[in-house]
Amino acid sequence: MSLIVQKYGGSSVGNVTRIKRVAKKIVAKKREGNQLVVVVSAMADTTDDLVSLAEEITQRPSERELDMLLATGEQVSVSLLAMAIHQEGEKAVSFTGPQVGIITDPFHTKARILDINTDRIREVLRRGNIVIVAGFQGKTEGGEITTFGRGGSDLTAVALAKALQAKVCEIYTDVDGIYTADPRICPSARKLDQVSYDEILELASMGAQVMHSRSIEVGKKFNVPIVVKHSVRNGKGTLITKENRKMEEVVVSGVALNQNEAKVTIFKVPDKPGVAAKIFKRIADAHINVDMIIQNKTETKSTDISFTVAKSALHRSLDVVRKAAREVGAQHVSCDQNIAKVSVVGVGMRSHSGVASKMFGALAKNRINIEMISTSEIKISCVVGGNRGKAAVRAIHKEFGLGK
Repeated sequence: MSLIVQKYGGSSVGNVTRIKRVAKKIVAKKREGNQLVVVVSAMADTTDDLVSLAEEITQRPSERELDMLLATGEQVSVSLLAMAIHQEGEKAVSFTGPQVGIITDPFHTKARILDINTDRIREVLRRGNIVIVAGFQGKTEGGEITTFGRGGSDLTAVALAKALQAKVCEIYTDVDGIYTADPRICPSARKLDQVSYDEILELASMGAQVMHSRSIEVGKKFNVPIVVKHSVRNGKGTLITKENRKMEEVVVSGVALNQNEAKVTIFKVPDKPGVAAKIFKRIADAHINVDMIIQNKTETKSTDISFTVAKSALHRSLDVVRKAAREVGAQHVSCDQNIAKVSVVGVGMRSHSGVASKMFGALAKNRINIEMISTSEIKISCVVGGNRGKAAVRAIHKEFGLGK
């Protein structure tokens, strides 16, 4: 008997018809002789609707109260799915994240998992039940409800697969697997049969909306087998696995687009040692994640510093940065929410040259201006104007011959 962890996203359980369809799929897997732990996201658009309700009250809600609100979305879907499984003639029990012992650090809206006590899950499985777990949430050691950030149900699923030593973690979504680009942007995008942990980690962190980046970190660290599949259509999906030699033959595996970041610029920063460190320490102390950073030295004794943050953290970032700018004697702070980050990723970039020039050339041919550049061993990212992001993805995808 194999223990399998499955995860179904919000689109897969978006209405009662889809919930019933998922229930049939789960029951069929159970009747093949498997034990099943199923992680479920909130029904489609539920989280957005809850966030909108909060924003009608205030643009800066307490993060603790926001977690209390957002955690309710998954509770609806897990209970409905359990009921649907009962109707199919199988036993199922639904739980919230806190109920199954998912313990996190105290950072609301972006909590990290510290420990999982699997005793309750194992006991319920022993009694022949399918276990349904609300994704995206846990609790602190003091009992406070926390959430993991958008896409956090993936993290719940992979972490449970590791804790339970599951045979595989199956991520069911509304696409057939992981593609060379978003098929909605690039109709010629091709499905990948397999991809390395490092590649999907870069793609996820760069904006590819397939899996939560922290779930891949856990998968890589503990070598959890992960398969991304379509929740309705049958197919092998995409296997996320360790890097192998065959993967290195492919220079670029995919192109990702992120339109959920904003650029913050601090003008006329004193060009002295320790000033940048002081600014970014203030940002780090506020638990704000910074992505790309560039510094432009001028002919005067000052410099301009630009960096990107998630749009959801922009208001908080501006409060912190403006205060830090005053402390170091910088002139002023501005922000630009109309940006897009396009990235190419591939483990083959370690052993092949010319990727950057080819990428920049594709953008130049399409008259797309580059505002910021960031690189790593297997990734190159460029920030462009927000209205040129999709065109940039299509141009780069074509340049590298990634289509069908």
